[in-house]
This record gives sequence, structure tokens and C-alpha cells, in this order.
Amino acid sequence: MTTVLDITADSRRLHGRGALSNASGRYERESRVLVDDGWEDGEEPDSLKTEILRDSSRTIITRNKSPDISFDRSINPYKGCEHGCIYCFARPTHAYLGLSPGADFESKIFAKPNAAELLRKELSAPGYVPRTIAMGTNTDPYQPVEKRMRIMRSILEVLWEFKHPVGIVTKSALILRDLDILAPMAELGLAKVGVSVTTLDRELARSMEPRASTPPRRLEAIRALNAAGVPAAVMFAPVIPALNDDEMESVLEAAAARGAKSAGYVLLRLPLEIKDLFREWLEAAQPGRAKHVMSLIRSMRGGKDYDPQWHLRMRGQGPYAEMIARRFQIATKRLGLNQIRHPLDVGKFQPPPQIGQQLALL
Repeated sequence: MTTVLDITADSRRLHGRGALSNASGRYERESRVLVDDGWEDGEEPDSLKTEILRDSSRTIITRNKSPDISFDRSINPYKGCEHGCIYCFARPTHAYLGLSPGADFESKIFAKPNAAELLRKELSAPGYVPRTIAMGTNTDPYQPVEKRMRIMRSILEVLWEFKHPVGIVTKSALILRDLDILAPMAELGLAKVGVSVTTLDRELARSMEPRASTPPRRLEAIRALNAAGVPAAVMFAPVIPALNDDEMESVLEAAAARGAKSAGYVLLRLPLEIKDLFREWLEAAQPGRAKHVMSLIRSMRGGKDYDPQWHLRMRGQGPYAEMIARRFQIATKRLGLNQIRHPLDVGKFQPPPQIGQQLALL
């Protein structure tokens, strides 16, 4: 492999980011390392800036056949995520773009400004069969850039226009901006939300999820959504052994106190480049726990950093994984969580009349 200078990996430039490096993606023929060429002369380098690039996709709905998830289609308004969560399982997707799953993933964001137009076209196609569209399953639709680009909002406007059901997962309180759309959708059984609360420790959250909403703001989002009639569950995800798993009960209690009626959890997943990025962060941010955390992770992954088997990838296996599952079961039962289901209604789907289309007579 050829070695090239990777100045974006300078830790001084990465202040406030999740990743501590920017290694080449797995498909690249060159590897990058950080070297000091002497040109800085002691000056502080500029912080790494976020760059917004245009995505050229011609379709907007992504379909999957994974047997261990509850949806078969999703929409991602953005590729990459400025939240910078070090554990994000979407990071390896940046390798398909010739970029690094490290700092590139959280600083080079591909946006889809024509998403609403593409969605309207796909939903209007003859033979389209509606099923719940999941959002936030890869990158967060309410990451910071959404505040000014409003792509997620434009998508919601189309879904509301078509009376199409949507399920959203986010770490951002920005979702409250769209209550004027989500509340009437939820009233018709067309919308529900999962808010990810990984920890109540603000310092740990700032380190693991540097640009996501703080834990108190996420809890407030759960309260405000439920108060507005939008079913908002809490997602304790990912569960990281010996780092945040001791907070499971307190997170569920805090969410239940704010109106959450449902909860879920997912064990930490470390596929592809994430295992190295996470271990690098862990050793820097939690040096006293790093070996113990990784040992427990491997105990739940058949001795490996990750096991991609269907179903097992979400929950793990072995005594420690079973203990986590049992604790979750006991806590949710005690708090009355997951007693009521909120299925979304696909029967109200109705493409609006197109220009020039004759309206049905009353």
C-alpha cells in the first residue's frame, strides 16, 4: 500500500469530533497515516469543518430483506452524520464513497435536497404498495445540518400529503420542530418515534456522541412528543458492557416518567472499520475500562469483536447477554413499558390527485 499524508487525522483538528482518526476505507488502495512535516511551526491548525455535498441518487426509498428488523424500506436524507457517535454502525458506508468511516463520515455529509421530489414520484408509481417507511435507521435525519436544509421536513410533508405511515428514530430534539406535521399524522395512526438515550451522563454523552442533543434534551423530546399525542418510545442503544449498561434501568425510568410507553435496546455492534475506531476511542477516553469492555463484548460475540449472524447481532449470546436481556425484561415489566403496541395504519394511504387528473365525482 502507498502511504499518504492524512492531515485530517490531527487530533488538534478533531476536537469536538467523535472519531480520533481518519484511516482509509477498506476499498482504497492507499493507506493514510499522520506525519509531522514541520510546516505547522507550532501554530494551532483550524478545526475540521463540516462539508455538505450533494448526493446524486435517483431514488429515495431503500429496501431490505433483513429477517431481524421490523421494516422493509427506509429513507435516509443524508449520508454521513455530524452527530459523530463513535459507535455508529453506519460509518462503514462511507467507504463505498471512497471516504473514511472515521472523521470523513462526520464531516463530509452527502445531502439529498431533491428527496421530496423523488419520494413523491415513487409513491405515485402504479402498483406501489404502502408499508411503514423507517427513518433514522442508518444516519440521523435530524442531525445539525437539517436545521437549515429542512430535507427531513420536506419528506414528512410528502408523507402527510399521501397519508403514508412513518417510524422515526433520532437522537435530536430538533424533531420537535416538526410537531405540527407529526401530531396530526399520529392522530391518524401514521407516525411514531423512537428517541435514542444512551446515557444520562452528560460527560460520557459529549465524548461518545459529541454533536447529538444532550440527554436532558432527548428526554424532553420524549415528553413533548407524547404530550402532543405522538407515541415516543425510548431506545437504550447501544448497550455497551461496563460502560453504560449499568444505566439501563435509570434511562428506562426517566423515559417512562416522561410518558414513554415503549422501549427497546440493541447491543453494541462493531462491524468492519468500527471495531478499530471504537477501540481507539475507548482506549483514549476510558483507558481504565478499555480491556474489560472489549473482553465483555467478545464474550457476547463468540470470542470475536462482532458476530453478524441474524438476530444474534442485535442481542449477542452468552451469560452476560442473557443478563442484559433479563434486566431489560424485568425493568420494562416493572415500569409498564411495552404493554401497548402502536401499529401504524397503511390503509389510509391515498396518492393525491395529479395535475390534469379528473377528480372523482361526489
